[in-house]
Amino acid sequence: MGLIDLITSSSLQHHATSEQCIRFLDELLQDYPKRDLQIRLWDGHAWGAQSARCTLTLKHPGTLRRLCTDPSELSLGEAYIYGDVDIQGDVEPVFALADHLLAFPDTGMSERLQLLRHFRELPNQDDGPLPEHRGRTLSGPLHSKKRDSQAVRYHYDLPPEFFALFLGSTMQYSGAYFHSWDEHDLDAAQDRKLDYICRKLQLCRGETLLDIGCGWGGLLTYAASHYGVRAVGITLSISQADAARERIRNAGLNQQCRVEVCDYRDLESDQLFDKIVSVGMFEHVGEKQLPDFFQMALQRLRTGGLFLNSGISANAMEHRRRASFVDRYVFPDGDLVPISTSLTAAEEAGFEVRDLENLREHYGLTLRQWVRRLEEHAAEARRLTDDTTYRIWRLYMAGSAHRFLAGRLNSYHTLLLKGLPEDGLPLTRHGWYRD
Repeated sequence: MGLIDLITSSSLQHHATSEQCIRFLDELLQDYPKRDLQIRLWDGHAWGAQSARCTLTLKHPGTLRRLCTDPSELSLGEAYIYGDVDIQGDVEPVFALADHLLAFPDTGMSERLQLLRHFRELPNQDDGPLPEHRGRTLSGPLHSKKRDSQAVRYHYDLPPEFFALFLGSTMQYSGAYFHSWDEHDLDAAQDRKLDYICRKLQLCRGETLLDIGCGWGGLLTYAASHYGVRAVGITLSISQADAARERIRNAGLNQQCRVEVCDYRDLESDQLFDKIVSVGMFEHVGEKQLPDFFQMALQRLRTGGLFLNSGISANAMEHRRRASFVDRYVFPDGDLVPISTSLTAAEEAGFEVRDLENLREHYGLTLRQWVRRLEEHAAEARRLTDDTTYRIWRLYMAGSAHRFLAGRLNSYHTLLLKGLPEDGLPLTRHGWYRD
């Protein structure tokens, strides 16, 4: 019997004191470590550590009952973004607590009855804010061109200045590449990531490069200026395309780079590239569209060419059970598949898998720095968007950091080869690594 089954059987209503909430928390979280978390009630009473990394404030007497009546990733997230709870300090410990609640242990009958008695004593006032239903509703068949365009624009068409608050000057919206766990120069780590990708692709002066999902043009301009390639980027976001074109103009690379607002399925079939790259777009493709995605890349790549696909994959043992906060408020129609699924689709399309690297720790460290930067610019983020959007992105990025570092999400570089190159490929990875 899980937490939902246990406590939804209660129909008694009581107006109780904060002491009864503390007793319920003591029973519910008796095996939960208190060192990182304090739960503060509406009247100042608190459960947990006195000097915790994170303080979760329940702002209304009825909040605790609402959170525990039907706990899910979506309902817990909405409690924060709509102001039923506040989070001070480091956000990540909240996700460890959420994991505990969503995987409520199978305790003995006497413990369950004791918890139910304490639950019945909790305040039941309907004094919290009502959800504003801010999540995006998309139209059209799943992963149709029209619907994919809606989903991408919902996520990326926030003001570029908002993204710049936490991404920094590189405007790289994917995991950086760190030398150590305590490295703090995110911009340097992002430049290192760009160079790492270019070396994996073995880019050479005069080659042509296609960037599928080019974002704000950071990889395009880096590859053109440092490796002398001629690059084409595509994106579904008009806002991103405009910003990427401005970046290209400012870098004086108009003769080497161009950006198009284009679905990958609409690329001209007779246009061939020496190399192809896609970073952070793969998550939007959808499992059923993977064969077409890899077939498209194969058809637009010259024989002997390399395709580096960088994307987030779900752990094969991670099974989503209920509605997702990220699906509703962040990435509509996002589809994270196990790496085995994408590798099978790539091989069946005709690619040879040349290299595979999991960089999940790097993505987790990147997200931690993004969260810190967003929090440091909270007032500006709210001015550019609103408080709800700020809360959505703070929660989404902190939760993603938790999942990457806990091994529940992975971030893979998959290097794929079409046919046999004339000169062969290097026998080792030696050329990829630089101090």
